Amino acid sequence: MPQDIAARIGKRVRELRIRTGWSQEELAGKAKMHRTYVGMIERGEKNITIKNAEKLAKALDIPISSLFDGDHA
Repeated sequence: MPQDIAARIGKRVRELRIRTGWSQEELAGKAKMHRTYVGMIERGEKNITIKNAEKLAKALDIPISSLFDGDHA
């Protein structure tokens, strides 16, 4: 069964965050989000808005399209 989009994006956010060596709290601080919200995104429990996707991408210093990369998400 294919994962839904929220779960795929969450998995990708987690992958990118871990690659940087950051905790959820560090990513949340850099993206100006609450750490529990970042955790909910990573678990696919929240549908991320485009604005929040942009915040995460900027914090991770990646193009926003990287969050939606089908090969990794």
